[in-house]
Amino acid sequence: MKNYPTYKKVGFLLGPILFLIILFYPEEIINPIAHHVIAVAAWMICWWVTEAVSISVTALIPLTIFPLVDIMPIAEVAKSYAHPIVFLFFGGFIIALALEKVNLHRRIALSILKLTGTNADGVVLGFMLATALMSMWISNTASTVVMLPIALSVIKLLINDEDGFTKNDQNFALSIMLGIAFSANIGGMATIVGTPPNMVMVGVMKDQYDIDIGFFNWMKMGVPFAITLLFIAYFFIVKVFYPNNLGQLKSSGNIIDAELKKLGKVSHSEKVVLVIFLTTAFLWMIRSKLEVYFPQITDTGISMLGALALFVFPLDLKNGKFTLDWKDTSSLPWGILILFGGGLALAGGLKTAGLIDLIGNTIAQQEGLSIFIITTLLIFVMLFMTELMSNVALVNIFVPVVAGIAIGLNVPVLQVVIPVTLAASCAFMLPMATPPNAIVFASGHIKVFEMAKVGIVLNIISIMLLVGITYLFIPVLFS
Repeated sequence: MKNYPTYKKVGFLLGPILFLIILFYPEEIINPIAHHVIAVAAWMICWWVTEAVSISVTALIPLTIFPLVDIMPIAEVAKSYAHPIVFLFFGGFIIALALEKVNLHRRIALSILKLTGTNADGVVLGFMLATALMSMWISNTASTVVMLPIALSVIKLLINDEDGFTKNDQNFALSIMLGIAFSANIGGMATIVGTPPNMVMVGVMKDQYDIDIGFFNWMKMGVPFAITLLFIAYFFIVKVFYPNNLGQLKSSGNIIDAELKKLGKVSHSEKVVLVIFLTTAFLWMIRSKLEVYFPQITDTGISMLGALALFVFPLDLKNGKFTLDWKDTSSLPWGILILFGGGLALAGGLKTAGLIDLIGNTIAQQEGLSIFIITTLLIFVMLFMTELMSNVALVNIFVPVVAGIAIGLNVPVLQVVIPVTLAASCAFMLPMATPPNAIVFASGHIKVFEMAKVGIVLNIISIMLLVGITYLFIPVLFS
């Protein structure tokens, strides 16, 4: 296949070969179950790293192979694929789907752009704020796709004006493109449902350590972190690397008004979706208070309640028209839900085999290890590895290991796992690192080195911020 790179072909063959070599290796590794788990993990890691097949397909390996090699029965493995945390994200995806179906996300984005004014730097800030806000609730890919055509319309004004496409114009175009990509990545970190790495980590913590990370608790840390990083990114893009000196862009306001006019008046369906969305978000925020009256209420239950409401709330009962129909779920990222299940199953296998305890005990036996240095190193490794491979696959592989290291260091698991997970979303250097980076790169307004020189600075700043929240926010919020 012309579009199937050599490294993927190698990975495709190497995965099962590694599995067989380890499986039939004559010497026992730790214990029989651990031997088999390591064999399966080697296969999965190989396919996840090379993306020889879809990462969601790789996530099905535990469901099929774990029972065959006596790691655990299929009924036990299947529980990971129907874990409550999977349904939390299913509900979140349904809400995001409704926002996109009625174009409410686009209206919100355009309204933010209108508020930030027509000054060139303000326009860049508007695009970044709108993209980040959307990425808190819908996929960073979708938020980038929504913003890109609007951004290109504004840039087109500069290309067609009297003085042509000057250096200042180019810097403005570059700032908008980088701003959209970076803010799409940053916004997702603010909520549990904002980006898949957060979801994977929350699932592993609940499943393996019975640690419940509340939706609002996460936001109390995630929102300030995202806002801080967003404004740092804005400063370095607009003020340090690519200043545009353009001042007012009066015609940009006309474009925003025209786009809003196309959407027309706020429809009944938009109002319904907005009310259900805001109600769900509000219930997530006050869940701890609701537990007094409803002891069994969970973030998953609230998420599914919001999803159910979108399917059953009638827009036109006479004609059987509802806010969402089941056929709308054809565009739901089902593969991501399977990926969560596969990650939880692998983590469960590693724990059952005693490998996580082994990592913890090995670390505990080492003397003179600095918690600060190890945490910083783990953040650094995760952040720069995510530039080269899928951050979701990376978190699936890395989080159980990091949890074992935290146990060995005798520090709270979340104090190490949360910053390392957030690091997986701090991919600012390369176009292939995240879908938003790739989408804006495809616009033709960015060169690789232009993204990389801003990205390396933001990567370093991200490491410092993540180390900061490790010691300032997490012990207070997740004690």
